[in-house]
Amino acid sequence: MDEQKVINMAKMMRRKILDISHTCNLSAHLGGGLSMVDITATLYGAVLRYEKHNPAWEGRDRFILSKGHGVLGFFSALLAAEIITEEQFASFQTNGSDLIAHPVMNIPLGIESSNGSLGQGLSLGVGLAMAAKRKGMKHKIYVLLGDGECNEGAVWEAIMSAAQLKLDNLVAIVDYNKHQSDGEGKSIIDFGNFGEKWACFGWNACSVDGHSIPDLYNAFVDGNIENKPKVVIAHTIKGKGVSFMENKNEWHHNRLTKAHYERALQEMEEV
Repeated sequence: MDEQKVINMAKMMRRKILDISHTCNLSAHLGGGLSMVDITATLYGAVLRYEKHNPAWEGRDRFILSKGHGVLGFFSALLAAEIITEEQFASFQTNGSDLIAHPVMNIPLGIESSNGSLGQGLSLGVGLAMAAKRKGMKHKIYVLLGDGECNEGAVWEAIMSAAQLKLDNLVAIVDYNKHQSDGEGKSIIDFGNFGEKWACFGWNACSVDGHSIPDLYNAFVDGNIENKPKVVIAHTIKGKGVSFMENKNEWHHNRLTKAHYERALQEMEEV
């Protein structure tokens, strides 16, 4: 892995998220988009197999954004990977744009699935992993979930199914920022030892610092177990990179004013 390349991608992605959140003149899901940047930068910068000029390549790894409101952490990765253009990224949340507040399936733009209601992405990942196995294909399926999303019963049905089906070509990633739209996660449903719960359901589970690119990379590429799906519990900070947003639930979905934008840029430049 070229670690500096991925670090530079993550920096660029955070800047682009701030830029587009300001220029779109609408509220955006900033907190959960910023918390997942290092995850998607590592995936698109060092892990996923894809062809940027041929997004429909059959042998590509599939990335499913199950926490669909985190699109800014996804679209900025597609931009950094040169799968979408600056012009396409700049159209975010404008009339007629293909890039709106949740992903809409568009393979030419590298978007593998649509998402609205939470809790659906892992079930789709199970289906795609099953299909790949039956076709004898070698690509992997990566599904990024939010920790609040894991309150959904459908997620746990998919977790049990994946283990039963021995889908070792399936990798789930949890953006474990410990907040959701209604508040602090543990005040709503306390997961306790979250990784242990996944392991009890038959998964190969590991927990990492979700802002350490080397730790994330190693979690994705090492320690695979035959016939077991893998989950990477990535401990993150909601709003990572902007001090007045970090661990502040009001920035789950908010509008970035000019004053906020300039303050955030100043912080990033100082870092």
